Amino acid sequence: MLRVARRYRFSASHRLNSPLLSDEENTRIYGKCNNPYGHGHDYVLEVVLRGDVDPQTGLLTPLHRLDNYVHQTVLKDFDLKYMNEQIPVFRDVPPTTEFVAVEIERRLSEGWQAVFAGAPQLDAVRIYETRRNSVELNHE
Repeated sequence: MLRVARRYRFSASHRLNSPLLSDEENTRIYGKCNNPYGHGHDYVLEVVLRGDVDPQTGLLTPLHRLDNYVHQTVLKDFDLKYMNEQIPVFRDVPPTTEFVAVEIERRLSEGWQAVFAGAPQLDAVRIYETRRNSVELNHE
């Protein structure tokens, strides 16, 4: 079993604020990230695939096919967006890096079989919010 990772970049802004918490709790939990005007990040998305190498091509998958899929399912909706208002799921949940990873993995998984027919498989999604902060979601 081989794993291949491909990196993508997108810039987006957000405000960490949960509608389930009071203003005081949001400020205590999220600190400066609860700024009512939001703040932005240059995110790095890493999509990890797993499978067997095609003996004919020597590839797990042609990377341009993965690039097109990631652009259509994720990047076109996330890049240069204010996530709280422009990505519907984040109107109800705070766009933490954890929830961003969950949403990206959901989007990638939704049409995966139609595009890749199960080979390769989606193994993981990693989101780097900063140099010091990243989240990894393993696909089950």
